[in-house]
Amino acid sequence: MLNVDVVGNKRRKRCGRVFRFKNFGEQGYPVMFNGSSFRENVNALLEYANLESNVNMGMAMWSFQLELHHHPPLHVLLFVIEESIEAAMNRHCNHCQYVGWGNHFICNKKYHFLLPSKEALSSCTSCENCCDSIGTMNNGKSKLIELEGHMMHGVFHSNGFGHLLCVNGLEMGSNLGGNQIMEFWNRLCNGLQARKVSLKDTSQKRGMELRLVNGVAYSEPWFGRWGYKFGRGCFGVTQSMYQKAIEAIKSMPLYLLTHHIASSNHEIPLIFSRYQTLSDHSLITLGDLFHYMLELKSRLPRETCISSYSTNSLVETNCRWSPKRIEMATRVIVEALKRTEFRWISRQEVRDAARVYIGDTGLLDFVLKSLGNHVVGNYLVRRSLNPVTKVLEYCLEDISNAYPCHEGLVMSSSNKVKDKYKITRGQLMKDMICLYKYILIDTKPIIGSEFLSAIPLAARIILDTKYLIKDYGEVPLQVELGSEGKFNIYCTISLRNVNNVGHDHEYYLNNEMSMPMPPYECITLKNCATINDLKLEVERNFREIYWGLRGFVVESNENLMNAKGNEMVFGMIEVGGKLVLEGWHGSEMVEQICERNPNKGVVDCTCGTKEDDGERMVSCDICEIWQHTRCVRIPNDEEVPHIFLCKRCEQEIVLFPSLP
Repeated sequence: MLNVDVVGNKRRKRCGRVFRFKNFGEQGYPVMFNGSSFRENVNALLEYANLESNVNMGMAMWSFQLELHHHPPLHVLLFVIEESIEAAMNRHCNHCQYVGWGNHFICNKKYHFLLPSKEALSSCTSCENCCDSIGTMNNGKSKLIELEGHMMHGVFHSNGFGHLLCVNGLEMGSNLGGNQIMEFWNRLCNGLQARKVSLKDTSQKRGMELRLVNGVAYSEPWFGRWGYKFGRGCFGVTQSMYQKAIEAIKSMPLYLLTHHIASSNHEIPLIFSRYQTLSDHSLITLGDLFHYMLELKSRLPRETCISSYSTNSLVETNCRWSPKRIEMATRVIVEALKRTEFRWISRQEVRDAARVYIGDTGLLDFVLKSLGNHVVGNYLVRRSLNPVTKVLEYCLEDISNAYPCHEGLVMSSSNKVKDKYKITRGQLMKDMICLYKYILIDTKPIIGSEFLSAIPLAARIILDTKYLIKDYGEVPLQVELGSEGKFNIYCTISLRNVNNVGHDHEYYLNNEMSMPMPPYECITLKNCATINDLKLEVERNFREIYWGLRGFVVESNENLMNAKGNEMVFGMIEVGGKLVLEGWHGSEMVEQICERNPNKGVVDCTCGTKEDDGERMVSCDICEIWQHTRCVRIPNDEEVPHIFLCKRCEQEIVLFPSLP
């Protein structure tokens, strides 16, 4: 058996197979993911996992060892925790409610997928019996689930709908970048055949909200590159409002901003000019500028300072070689690095390759020592110490696209990079923060510049759009199962006794809505199955998935009203077809079938919000209707008053006749 040290805790060791992180979740790795539902695929995946020894209160846990690097060895753990809704203190899912899925039926199980941070893993494994510590239950939940700061935490309901709760990349001390984590999560969702996944976008960079910065630059949030789109806006924001707000800021002409802002902020026009000079195409609007800056940032090296390599600077240090010889040695070294196809190679390999053309090893040593992290022509010569071998290594990076001004530059004492064309990653971020603060967030009102007041309003709408959803689509129809003599049909249910569903039914009546139906589920039957067999299989499937349907009984078929129980299914129903079956869910389940919590009260805010969207709210002490604290002008840094009256109740009190 293989023992592997896990990142973040040298004492914790796992036994079993090690999987490659960059491929985990792909088709066939570690499983084919050819099940007809999310439940089948997650069960197939867990067959390859290491079952943890702690299984308390119905909460089972599995783990996978994932290899990030082979040399040096670096691994992370993926935990999968099965949470039974029966043991939960609160059966309703707040995340479903906030994103607009309050009409979904409560599922029997949740599956948590966690990449724990080093700190979280260390805190869980601080005692000798690490597995028992990880499984410690607090109010029916695993300690690992409740900890914050994980590299990744996602949760799926057993019907295939899920929520990505957190992603923490390199800036938060993770071993993985945000892009790597999102690619990993996307592979999992595709492989497991998730239906829809939501997330709350609160990602930031240097204090800037990325949903605003990326919205202005790309017309979509940062998560948009993985297919996440507008899900639900807070404070009554609609998708139409969101799109119009983005377009309003993106299309803002730079010349108008320059004209109106120059008198109050001299730095903004200089920033505009700097990047218009750097760009090889016209930057006309604010969207053009932000797009170019983000693209340029992605191509700039991570060094805090980049300088142009000049033979003059070396001659001035009283070296014994002429500028011409130094220039020749530099060209030879750069050509040697080009031949490596931009791979990292050791200092000795570079030196040996250059010695074929230059025999003076002293000159080569001098140039190699001086050449690290310098720009030569269209290339950046990077130098780094290998953390494993402790040997200096060199690599060439093409920066011709990041520095258009360097094209055709020949390194000589008479040809230097002009200061106005120099830009560093740090300077770019400083400029972007300045634009973010003084244009998008803190736009100063100027007389005669009323159009500027639209910018903070549009920015507020974009910032109020936090909930994003990715629709992975329905599972591809699998009609025939090879030679097994089985076929698939797709079924959903309609609850007949909707008048007995308590608060849930009252909510739908008040909002002029019909009771929802769960998504279609794949039902596999033998080719000789009868209508009675179909009913039994539908009952089994929906009871297994949904907590409120544990007593569900099929009574009729909307598609086959006159069908008898002993008649053959596939003589009357097309293979791969869709059916709706009516049934009774059980009298003991009349309360709280859906994720929406009826005990949370009525929401009716002045912004138009009718449901809890996760923002801070206050309830009127008379009518008990909830409204956003922001909408009733209670600042976020102030506590909610002990006694609060909404405007309507205040007016009614004023109009109430006084007693004699």
